[in-house]
Amino acid sequence: MEKINSEVKKMIEESISVKESLKSEIPLIIKAANAIIKSLRNGGKVLFCGNGGSAADSQHLACEFIVKLTKKRKSLPAIALTTNTSHLTAISNDFSFDDIFSRQIEGLGRKGDVLVAISTSGNSPNILKAIESAKSLGMYTIGLTGAKGDAFAKKVNIGIKVPSSSTQRIQESHILVGHIICELVETEFCNN
Repeated sequence: MEKINSEVKKMIEESISVKESLKSEIPLIIKAANAIIKSLRNGGKVLFCGNGGSAADSQHLACEFIVKLTKKRKSLPAIALTTNTSHLTAISNDFSFDDIFSRQIEGLGRKGDVLVAISTSGNSPNILKAIESAKSLGMYTIGLTGAKGDAFAKKVNIGIKVPSSSTQRIQESHILVGHIICELVETEFCNN
């Protein structure tokens, strides 16, 4: 039991340490929130995409915009591109899995919208293609990635990198960043 306690304590301390290091990304987190606020004020919407745990984070964060985080306010337009199984399977079958998000962006995205692309590795072909599609439409792009996502972070307007190579620590921090962005956006829309 003591060995398990020690291991769990180490995991918690590791998560805390990664989140402490994330303070270096504060200016980019604020910039991302401001980009979303600007888009929403101008009639835009936020599209989210990611694979696996990042797909779940996409759903989670889109829900925070549509429903609420902590404050009662009007619903804010957000779509998780990870949730429509008919779209995902038809696009994969008729085109390619690499097209599952870019094809949806082509149909749903508009100039002035924001894409939040989430990839722990920064190497997911379907996420990279989604970014290209969004940029070709004049959308603003925000990327959440891990320590090895340098090239990914350079492909987006704002690249927020979690300083870790551990998938679970990166994902834990991505949801923290997402919640901070949601809270900043929500506060803005509650005050006006």
